[in-house]
Amino acid sequence: MTAGTSAAAAELARRRHSPLQRVQHLLHGYPFISPLLILVVTAAAFTIVNPRFANPASLSLLIQQTAVVACLAIGQTLIILTAGIDLAVGATVILAMMVMAKISVENGVPAPVALLIGVGLGAAAGLLNGFLVTRINLPPFIVTLGTLSIFTAVALLYSGSKSYQNNVLPDLLNWTSTGFSVGPFRLTVGVVIVVLLYLVMGYVLSQTRWGRHVYAVGDAPEAARLSGIPSKRILLSVYAVAGLIYGIGAWVLIGRAGAASPNAITNANLESITAVVIGGTSLFGGRGRLVGTLIGALIVQSFTVGLSLARVDQQYRILAVGILVIVAVAIDQWIRKVKA
Repeated sequence: MTAGTSAAAAELARRRHSPLQRVQHLLHGYPFISPLLILVVTAAAFTIVNPRFANPASLSLLIQQTAVVACLAIGQTLIILTAGIDLAVGATVILAMMVMAKISVENGVPAPVALLIGVGLGAAAGLLNGFLVTRINLPPFIVTLGTLSIFTAVALLYSGSKSYQNNVLPDLLNWTSTGFSVGPFRLTVGVVIVVLLYLVMGYVLSQTRWGRHVYAVGDAPEAARLSGIPSKRILLSVYAVAGLIYGIGAWVLIGRAGAASPNAITNANLESITAVVIGGTSLFGGRGRLVGTLIGALIVQSFTVGLSLARVDQQYRILAVGILVIVAVAIDQWIRKVKA
C-alpha cells in the first residue's frame, strides 16, 4: 500500500466518525474535560442563584474547604488508577491525626517528631492495606472495609474519644491554618501544601517510570506482569504512598477543623471517591489525571458552598452528588467503549 493510499484510507476513516464518536475520542484522551465543563456550569448556576457565590470571600472559603478533600483524593486516585478502591481513607486520617495530637500534648513528644510519627502511621496503614491486597490476595474493597473498622476502633480507643482544641496543640500542628492574602483572596498554608502535593504527584505520575507502571498495572495487570513490571511491588507502593498522603491530609485537617477530633471528618470516603470519579478517573483503572481529581474536589465543595448560600437543605447536596457519581460512571463506561 502506497503512502498516498494510506493517507486516503485514514482520511476516509476520519470522515466516518460521527460528531458523537469524536467527542468520545476526545474525552478518552482528555478525561478532565467533562468535569471542567461541569465545574463551569455549576459555578455559573450558583452565581445566578446568588451572586455572592462569586465574591472573593465565598471563593476563598470554597478553596479552603476543598483542600482536605483534594488532598485525600490524591491518594484515592492512585489506588483507583490501579483498579482498587480505599474505604479506609477517613479512618486512616483520624488515626494519624489523633496519634500526632495526643503524643504531642500528653506525652511531650516534640511537634516535628509527632508530625512525622502521624504521617508515618498513615503510610504504615496504607502499607498494611497493600500487603493484604498483594500478598494475601484479598480484594481491595474487602480489605479497606475491614481496616475502616479496625483503624476507627484503634483511633477511638487510643484517644479515648477525646478532642484536642487548637489552643492546646503545638504551633506546628496548627500551622496549616495560617492564613495569608493573595490579591482579594484569603488562602492558608494547608492550601499551599495541597497544591504542592498535586504538582509533585502530577509530575511523578506523568514523567516517571513508577507513574507509567501505575497506569500499566491498572489498565492491564496481566500484560504488565508479562512485560516485566513488578505489579505486586507497584501496588504495594501505591497503597503506602496513598497512606502517606492521608497522613499529610490529617495535618491539613487539623488546621482546617481547628482541632484534632475523632469527629473532625465524617464523609471522607464518599467525598474522596466522588471527587476522583467525577474528575474522570476510571473506576476500572488505567485512565485518569490528577487535574481532573482536583476539579472533581472543587465540584463537590461547590455544592456545599453554593447550596449553603442558597439556603438549601444539605440533603439536596447529597442527592446532587449521588446523581453526579452515577452520571460520571455512566460516562466512563461509554468512554471505555471507544474504538481506536
